[in-house]
Amino acid sequence: MLTAIPSDAANPVWIDLLMPDEADISRIEQNYGIKVPDRAALREIESTSRLRADGDTLYMSVPLLARTGTPQWEIAPTGFILSPKVLVTVRYAQLDLFEAMTKELAEAQDLTPPLALVRLLEEAVDRAADHLEHAAELVGDVAQTVFFDDLGEGGLARETRILRKTIRTIGRANDRASRVRYMFLSMGRMVSFVGDRCTPKLDQDIQDRLSAVGHDIASLDEFEVSLSGRIQLIQDAATGLISIEQNDVVKLLTVASVVGIPPVLIVGIYGMNFKNMPELGWSWGYPYALGLCVLSAVVPYLWFKWRDWI
Repeated sequence: MLTAIPSDAANPVWIDLLMPDEADISRIEQNYGIKVPDRAALREIESTSRLRADGDTLYMSVPLLARTGTPQWEIAPTGFILSPKVLVTVRYAQLDLFEAMTKELAEAQDLTPPLALVRLLEEAVDRAADHLEHAAELVGDVAQTVFFDDLGEGGLARETRILRKTIRTIGRANDRASRVRYMFLSMGRMVSFVGDRCTPKLDQDIQDRLSAVGHDIASLDEFEVSLSGRIQLIQDAATGLISIEQNDVVKLLTVASVVGIPPVLIVGIYGMNFKNMPELGWSWGYPYALGLCVLSAVVPYLWFKWRDWI
């Protein structure tokens, strides 16, 4: 699908290609001499593939975040082709960013291809910052659960379920933050590339806005690094708490098994029924054996308790 901005102009400033077909690609190549990259080309990760110049035309690609209808977000490789006459964007996924900017730029005055590109980058950075803010909120909620809430109420099973849910939540936050940082890395290179290649040709206002986008990316990248450190700390803490709980369970089972060994030994001895076993003729032989079983269980238990093992 091809969307031109302004739609009623003979020479549009911005053309957005969403899942372009052969007719759309052929039209762009014939009218503007631009080679539209396919999906495979947009997925290339080498810098030379993502950022290159062909005369006055810049070919760039950057991974953006796209909704999937689930809490998980996916990376959508997106192409930006900046020429003196037109800005062409190529994408193979629905992106809220482009839907919003289509309405805004359609009403913009004195729109130029560099201005359209800068406005798209500004909005992309703003939306990426929202992703980081959401991830930071998740991390804050998880930190409250791990470090401040009393997880012991409700039993061991409930505590384990909460910690497992916590690890999944922190994993989702980490996944989103890492995807945003990956996007920032590519966007930062793209901003520098445009600035280096087009600085003499760009208006001062466009240059200043490009520089501001670069500074925003750098500051948000630092925030993401700090957030990743918090995520790692909380993840290690939650994992450590689960290990402690598992050790407590193993300790309890160990104590129970040790406490049960002496009574079993005694019962085994008195279950042999030897003819010359003196205790068989005692009037209090059976109560004596039972008492000895209880005593052999209580003594190890008290010893474990004294050592503060249980």
